[in-house]
Amino acid sequence: MTPILSLLVVLAGLILVMRLATIMFVHTGLSVESASFQALSALSGVGFTTAESEKIVNHPVRRRILFVLLLAGNAGIVTAVSSLILTFMVPNTHFSVFEKFFVLAGGIVFILILAVSPWTNLALQTFVGWLLRRYTRLDVRDYSALLRLSGEYQVGELYIKEADWLVEKDLATAGLHKEGILVLGIRRQDGTYIGVPGAQSKILAGDLLLVYGRESSIAGLDERVEGRIGDIEHFDAIEAEKQVAEEEKKADPAENGV
Repeated sequence: MTPILSLLVVLAGLILVMRLATIMFVHTGLSVESASFQALSALSGVGFTTAESEKIVNHPVRRRILFVLLLAGNAGIVTAVSSLILTFMVPNTHFSVFEKFFVLAGGIVFILILAVSPWTNLALQTFVGWLLRRYTRLDVRDYSALLRLSGEYQVGELYIKEADWLVEKDLATAGLHKEGILVLGIRRQDGTYIGVPGAQSKILAGDLLLVYGRESSIAGLDERVEGRIGDIEHFDAIEAEKQVAEEEKKADPAENGV
């Protein structure tokens, strides 16, 4: 029975590490969905080569969290497989295979129920927030609440690649404000940060942009490539933003004299 207990302890530890890493990623500015996916990908070693992972490796704090995830994942998976082999391959006169399977399945179900419990999530968030405030300089305030983010609006990051539509354009030429996207800051490859970029600030390959806008607009911009197709998508995005602005204007009581 010892190998089963070892396997359950390892699984519980891996889930705990993943949950803690997810909360830490969220505190660095990632969305909950993105943070959860990246933590699971790094821990399992599957799918971490996606383009979204650039948001992790290009951020110093997230890189340190990623390093721990990769170590824990490699060590944990090897240990879990070894324990599983010992559980069912080594003869045991005290417990049948069915009994072992029943205990293992019950333990896994219990761990999963505990992992998705809102009480567990609240306790972990409180604990991580306390650790970050006490031992790091990482700002852990709830910016979603401070910025009154709701609906589709969010603050996100855009990593600029060589073939992106924005490369070598200044903010005035790019006209992102016409698409409903505001550039709040620019982090250069050398670590330089421009906190209030002006109209003449040029966007370079390797830059990390901090932007505010609708999720769909930011996602479309992130996928836009240079050339005529990118220009057409830019004009389409401007027209779409005009329609959104009209709808929001009609829904605004102040605009309608209510």
